[in-house]
Amino acid sequence: MPKYYLAIDLGASSGRHILFHIEDGKICMEEIYRFENGNEHKGNSLIWNTDKIFNEIIAGMKECKKLNKIPVSMAIDTWGVDFALLDENDERIGEVYGYRDHRTDGMDKELYKVIPEDELYARTGIQKSSINTIYQLYSLKLNSPEVLDKAKTFLMVPDYLSFLLTGTKASDYTNATTTQLVNPNTKEWDYELIERLGFPKDAFLPLNAPGKDLGTLKAEVEKEVGFSCHVIQCATHDTASAVMSMPVTTDDGLYISSGTWSLMGVENKEALCREKDKEGNFTNEGGYDYRFRYLKNIMGLWMIQTVRHEAGDKISFAEYAAQAEECDDFPSIVDCFDERFLSPANMTEEIKKACSESGQKVPETPGEIAAVIYKSLAKCYGDTVKEIEANTGKTYAGINIIGGGCKNLYLNKLTAKATGKTVYAGPSEATAIGNVMVQMIESGELKDLKSARQCVYDSFGIEVFEA
Repeated sequence: MPKYYLAIDLGASSGRHILFHIEDGKICMEEIYRFENGNEHKGNSLIWNTDKIFNEIIAGMKECKKLNKIPVSMAIDTWGVDFALLDENDERIGEVYGYRDHRTDGMDKELYKVIPEDELYARTGIQKSSINTIYQLYSLKLNSPEVLDKAKTFLMVPDYLSFLLTGTKASDYTNATTTQLVNPNTKEWDYELIERLGFPKDAFLPLNAPGKDLGTLKAEVEKEVGFSCHVIQCATHDTASAVMSMPVTTDDGLYISSGTWSLMGVENKEALCREKDKEGNFTNEGGYDYRFRYLKNIMGLWMIQTVRHEAGDKISFAEYAAQAEECDDFPSIVDCFDERFLSPANMTEEIKKACSESGQKVPETPGEIAAVIYKSLAKCYGDTVKEIEANTGKTYAGINIIGGGCKNLYLNKLTAKATGKTVYAGPSEATAIGNVMVQMIESGELKDLKSARQCVYDSFGIEVFEA
């Protein structure tokens, strides 16, 4: 019987349990459980119902027992920036807020009274974004100081969920870098910055590189799911996991992790924290093997996901792409970097409003609206490639598109045209594959990152779109 590994990949809209094993030198995968995920409204706040999420994690694990495919290890990856605080009894304090919650509105100006924006970027290399953990924590500092006073442990969402499974409190480096509180040189928390901002320094645990074994399941969890296994800290930030799975196509490392967000960038050995990097709003998030993901956040497929939901989810994403291609000559585009599209009251109307305000033709049909989104994304990709090449002094031959968005053939074509680069699309389940790559490397089934990426290429292949 093969050795099975369980990757639990939690996204902003859904969660998946995927079993992996190696057979004839290739990685094999089987999705065994899926559930819907998303922010819930509680009063005026947006929260993650972590109790519900954890129950879904347990439910998916039970499927392993039903299938008699017991994993030797498992790991959880999620989005970045969101966190849980634990008190002296290791009980969660209050809610786990979603990054689209508006409690961070205006926090940047308040925080810059303590540390100037230029200094903050130079210290951390992380782009300014209202969703960053640093602004969430500063909102607590100003508006709910009693919460921080009680906090004895700070855990990012995947670390918190792993704690519920094992009872082990530990922090992963990759997700921690999204807080804007990590020093890119030491690869550790910037404790001086944390103290300067009035956050509880002792609540921040030492950072582990991906691959840390957190031990086995707690007795009560083992009893409920019907088996025990080791819990590994993978590259717990979903983009860090996704970029790990970038297949061997070129040596340049240019990628787009395409999903709810479009994360476009390259891998560097050192963080680039210069003024021009800050002005371009580039970030230096931590990756596997202490590589830096020098990238830019682009609004991504969140826009079409929201438009689809506003229309009652009646049209599939494939149909939206097909209708958009039929409207390929529709001329209007919007700025996908604009935070007006982060959490608008109505995405469809916001897109129309943006077109109207800029004197462009206003889209009316689903196909026209989708065309605006996809063509706008492609333009952002093209502009970002030029910035990356200027900032790194390198020219890149191709772009690896990984994640669910790689299945959008129309967007792939637009991207190749807008960037002038060959597009290599795949794998679609990039995040879960990156999750399990860490587990397989730690178990010895895969040698290292280079050989693991070659195995991904051999196992899943890619589609090529010429410029």
